[in-house]
Amino acid sequence: MTIDVTNRSGVAAPELEIESLLTFGIDYMDLHPECELSVTFVDDQEMEELHIKWMDEPGTTDVLSFPMDMPEGKSDAVMLGDIVIDPIVASHQAASAGHSTEHEIYILAAHGLLHILGYDHADKDEEKIMFELQETIVKKWASQK
Repeated sequence: MTIDVTNRSGVAAPELEIESLLTFGIDYMDLHPECELSVTFVDDQEMEELHIKWMDEPGTTDVLSFPMDMPEGKSDAVMLGDIVIDPIVASHQAASAGHSTEHEIYILAAHGLLHILGYDHADKDEEKIMFELQETIVKKWASQK
């Protein structure tokens, strides 16, 4: 399995933990263990540029996902795509939510993975399923590390 983590944000980010979490998430979602994934931590300016370019929305955001290949099943090793996280936004959200920045980043990474796999939160039912699943992935990963 290849999970490439790059930090261009200018602030510390839990790079090794993200690699571990997403390795766990890929296994938890019953994907081929040789699937590839890229995660990049960026600053507010770069995230804002990406948000405008790809989502046509102003301002920065917490996480963006860029799917590449959709696996056909567990036997299909593919390049899943790219996850981009802004740890500065994550820090603000963590403070509002009352948990650590690291925990917020873990949630965002799991959220990004689920978006790559086709999950969405456009309506309340989809949101409930996706948010419960991302919390489950993070909790189960944290309990086994």
